[in-house]
Amino acid sequence: MEKLMILLLFCHEAFTVKHSLKFQVMISSGNPNIPDYMAAANFEEVEMAYYDSNMKTPEPRHTWVRKLIENDPQDWEGFSEDGINYEQLLRVQTDSFKQHSNQTGGVHIIQQMLGCDWDDETEKVIGYNQYGYNGEDFLTFDLETETWIAANPQADTAKQEWDGNTANNQYWKNIVINVYPVWLKKYLIYASGFLDRPELPSVSLLQKTPSSPVSCHATGFFPHRAVMFWRKDGEDLHEGVDQGEILLNPDETFQMSVDLDISSVTPEDWRRYDWVFQLSGVKDDIVTKLDKAEIRTNWGNIGIRKDEETPSEKTLPIVVAVAVLVILISVIGFTVYKKKKAKLPAPPPDNVSELSEKLNPET
Repeated sequence: MEKLMILLLFCHEAFTVKHSLKFQVMISSGNPNIPDYMAAANFEEVEMAYYDSNMKTPEPRHTWVRKLIENDPQDWEGFSEDGINYEQLLRVQTDSFKQHSNQTGGVHIIQQMLGCDWDDETEKVIGYNQYGYNGEDFLTFDLETETWIAANPQADTAKQEWDGNTANNQYWKNIVINVYPVWLKKYLIYASGFLDRPELPSVSLLQKTPSSPVSCHATGFFPHRAVMFWRKDGEDLHEGVDQGEILLNPDETFQMSVDLDISSVTPEDWRRYDWVFQLSGVKDDIVTKLDKAEIRTNWGNIGIRKDEETPSEKTLPIVVAVAVLVILISVIGFTVYKKKKAKLPAPPPDNVSELSEKLNPET
């Protein structure tokens, strides 16, 4: 049991050393209600820059990004130019998706997501590059074999074509394994003050019906490196617990829920349960006891005073608009911008060589 508790403690602390840089790009056709091209750069799961075809230039989203632009304007200019021009390259690369799927008409959405996760303690880098087509997985790059994995039969032909382009595959591997970590570490320096401002959440116990699981909901915390779990008599619970995902709020804080099945818990045993929230950069945990008087519901007045707002008004942020945007741009990354100290290698020649030379001019 002692070894198990040490392992669990290690798992709770492990989230504090991982960092991420992700690029998402989307090309759409046949839908006049959304831009033809959207691109977003996400650092530490928060959007740092955004661009779409209705804009003239990419827009920085945070003060620390503007500081980076001020100190290295050429870097941002290359970033902006290549983020805009990447649309042409992506369209040429992915036109075959529609052809191979025999779906040349109608509404189509092509997505790409690429980036890396970096552990600043072990120095381990996990890179990824994947494509989605019409809301479903399509192709995923295998860094070990430098080949593509087809998610469905419609992607098989594209996989065979792309597997044969070894130079292009080596190029992408170098990008996500070697280039992106350099950028990520640079951004960590500029964003240090932004990331060091931990914000604690407001927490609530929620329950839909008397027989439903009790959900402990935390919202408004930052950064996203957080864990939460239920305990019984001080020990972590795994059975009867449903761990939710960390979701982004409109104000770029985060929310998360974890449910506990109380169907077999007797009233006298409620006091033996509590919920724990741990946030990176904060020493003290937030601990909430399982107390029926504190549960907010939509089937009665338990735990809701007349002067309090209901969960829908106060506790649960509106994320529908954000969810729609995430669906639209959720899987793709624009790549390729010029760096003075970490410049991209020129992509291999192909049928878009002229554009490739434009994106990566020789010095």
